[in-house]
Amino acid sequence: MTVPTSADAQDRLGWLLAGLLTRTPGARHALLLSSDGLRLSRSPELTEDAADQLAAIAAGMQSLAHGASLGFGDGTGGVRQSMTEFHGGLLFIVEAGEGAHLALIADDDADAGLVGHTMHELVEQLADHLSTAPRESTATGGGGA
Repeated sequence: MTVPTSADAQDRLGWLLAGLLTRTPGARHALLLSSDGLRLSRSPELTEDAADQLAAIAAGMQSLAHGASLGFGDGTGGVRQSMTEFHGGLLFIVEAGEGAHLALIADDDADAGLVGHTMHELVEQLADHLSTAPRESTATGGGGA
């Protein structure tokens, strides 16, 4: 199943992301993104520009983690979760269905175990609704921009 694109469905996804922040102490921003870095839905306090930037960062990090898994894991390329700790915050990224990821920014003193747990709860509840189909090329020949 793909992520619904109607305004009503986007509002519901935004509401679910806002609920994730409410249930997760120290959480500041949440974002649903495609594996190729497109913003699909964002928590209300995250601006569109910041959401686009976070989507690109999270997709890049998941791609790097996928490469590490291929080279140093069991060879399947599976990535369950990525976490980055930086000055002033934490970034968590989890798979949220086929072709989708859920990213969350939290305060640097947030309980990482609790953050991961609440993110996985949301993903388990909505996995079928939080996947994106691969984009298809609309180009019919050379020279597309």
